[in-house]
Amino acid sequence: MKNPPRPPRVLVAKPGLDGHDRGAKVVVQALRDAGMEVIYTGLHASPEAVVKAAIEEDVDVVGLSVLSGAHLPVCRRVCEGLRGTGKAVVLGGVVPQGDEAELRAMGVEAVFRMGAPFEEIAGWIRHRTGKSSPSPASK
Repeated sequence: MKNPPRPPRVLVAKPGLDGHDRGAKVVVQALRDAGMEVIYTGLHASPEAVVKAAIEEDVDVVGLSVLSGAHLPVCRRVCEGLRGTGKAVVLGGVVPQGDEAELRAMGVEAVFRMGAPFEEIAGWIRHRTGKSSPSPASK
């Protein structure tokens, strides 16, 4: 008997010194409610720790939540560490419009600013991974 495909696996990280994690925790729960497997690193993860966790947990998507303004150096280090792994890197939080081109050039595939609908985030993950999540009712 063939095993059913696993749902998308997502790592959500709060890298750097930013101590505001309420939004990240809400996104974690929303993605879990959407049927995804989600690992949350907690506060103050270094970019290198995020890379290590993403590889060890065999995730499809790495979601970085940054509110401190340190998104460019953090994303650069995470993208460099994950280059060639096939893992998608996305960014959420406070991101100036003018930084998006540089973020995409370094490898960030999507930017979800504060207030992005959870359905948009989950839909992007499903599309990128080619994996559907079981509906909450079928769990």
